[in-house]
Amino acid sequence: MVSRLVRTYLRPHLGRLIAAIACMVVAAGTTAAFTQLMKPIIQEIFVNKNPAMLWPIAFMTLLVFLARGLASYGQAVLMSHIGLAIMARIQTEMFHRLMHTELGFFNSNSPGQLVSRFVNDVQMMRNSVAETLTGLGKHALTLVALVGVMFYEDWLLATVAFIAFPTAVLPIVRIGKKMRKVSGRTQQHLGDLTTTLDEAFQGMRSVKAYGMEERETERAESSIGRVFKLMLKAARVQNVLTPVMEVLGGLAIVAVLIYGGNQVISGEKQAGAFFAFITALLLAYEPLKRLAKLNNQLQRGLAAAQRVFSLIDRQPTLQERPDARPLRLTAGEVELDDVSFRYANTEEKALHGVRLRAPAGKTCALVGASGAGKSTVFNLIPRFYDVEDGAVRIDGQDVRDLTVASLRSQLAVVSQEVMLFDATVRENIAYGRPDASERDVVQAAEASGAADFIAALPDGYDTHVGPRGARLSGGQRQRVAIARAMLKDAPILLLDEATSALDTESERKVQNALATLMRGRTAIVIAHRLSTVRDAEVIYVLDKGRVVESGDHNELLAKRGAYARLYAMQFATDGSSGAGGAAAETAADETAADETAEQESDPAAAPTNKTASA
Repeated sequence: MVSRLVRTYLRPHLGRLIAAIACMVVAAGTTAAFTQLMKPIIQEIFVNKNPAMLWPIAFMTLLVFLARGLASYGQAVLMSHIGLAIMARIQTEMFHRLMHTELGFFNSNSPGQLVSRFVNDVQMMRNSVAETLTGLGKHALTLVALVGVMFYEDWLLATVAFIAFPTAVLPIVRIGKKMRKVSGRTQQHLGDLTTTLDEAFQGMRSVKAYGMEERETERAESSIGRVFKLMLKAARVQNVLTPVMEVLGGLAIVAVLIYGGNQVISGEKQAGAFFAFITALLLAYEPLKRLAKLNNQLQRGLAAAQRVFSLIDRQPTLQERPDARPLRLTAGEVELDDVSFRYANTEEKALHGVRLRAPAGKTCALVGASGAGKSTVFNLIPRFYDVEDGAVRIDGQDVRDLTVASLRSQLAVVSQEVMLFDATVRENIAYGRPDASERDVVQAAEASGAADFIAALPDGYDTHVGPRGARLSGGQRQRVAIARAMLKDAPILLLDEATSALDTESERKVQNALATLMRGRTAIVIAHRLSTVRDAEVIYVLDKGRVVESGDHNELLAKRGAYARLYAMQFATDGSSGAGGAAAETAADETAADETAEQESDPAAAPTNKTASA
């Protein structure tokens, strides 16, 4: 990972890195020069009391500190630029990878964990890169320069001062390994904390409605407590070297004082030279401590890099084939041919050998109870997932043989779960066509029945809708989503009960708009209210992942099967009237009569459809 960081991310900034190293060399040199200034300061001013040397020494001292300050500033700015640029590139690569990852990945990875990798892990990597490069540059160069001064002054005294420090290498390595493990766990729990906070904030309406403030507080407190314990453990591991280095530093200074002090007392060494040596030793102590802790910082960065690179290197399970070709849309017929599908980490199949055909330019409806497989069919057509067996075809072309961009460019989707972005109404309507003109946006809004409420907003089409469209009502959000689909003007429409959140008046407007939109287009509609799909050319009834019936509205009622029972239940609930309601009532009565006859022939038989019988 270190090699990859250097080769891939650091090499493009080689020029700035060289300039930063040059600044580090200057900073290290000035630190060493300051120790040499201590010799004339002590010898000429305090011992010899030479007034002629006062101003020259003072001027040289000022120059040394000025050069050190400028070099330190240049090094800090250059290293910050490198670290931030690496951070931005890694985040961009992560986001690009996620944008091209299959939808199933997001169902098994919480947003909090992904956000944590973008923010916490990348920040940890940046700090690690900056600290490591600075440590290997500035601190190492400073230490080398100061040690050079010490050996220049007295090689034997320098050897005495540093003879004990190699014993710290083994604990440094062991502590570094432990630090990497603790840091990895900390980053994981930071992701969990982010998830907890995101869920609580996004679901605040439900939290307050059910009076669960205390429960959510306990969840957050528990997650914060786990992060606190791990961070405290990391702090203990990281700082365990401090007493070791302090003891070794103290031993070195004591040894130098005893040995060198005796030389000064005996007259073998000048006081200025000894003071210069002591100054160099004291100044060398700080970069030496930083270098000792450098391995800890590096291991923390590598733990974060491991999580980041695992995401960047992840290959999507859903990929285009090397010979994928653009979709050649001729009519717009959609077909599922003996399709079976199972979601990841589940044992039960969501679809079992489903066969259905949406005729070109016609409306095809999917009906059935919740969990019947309707949404799964929707997910397979745009290739959000790949089938396990069988094939999904558009105009006879297997969607797996097509480029994803060309496939999805011919589809427009409106689902129950409307997703609006924290942008203006105009930007949300034009999301599928960013280059759309103002006139096109307004026409789409008028066609969807959204123009009136948009005109009443504070800034009209320039009104920001808030996070996830929070400033709009459910019906308003849905009409904006319908306007978005209308503006895209795709030949194949996927509508998941697109009018479910609308009131009666708005629904009538949108149904008329949808009727216009669907004319001449292939429309596949998931319907929960069967009254909305009575005019569909073909209706497929799904149950437990299988197609159990198909036909138009009247044909299915005449069969007195699953569709007739579903329609009868809605008739009884909604109090529908008219020809459709009468047909449903007749079908319900006939179904009840059949069940009564079965019970008379078999007295042990229990009623199988109480709702229909009622």
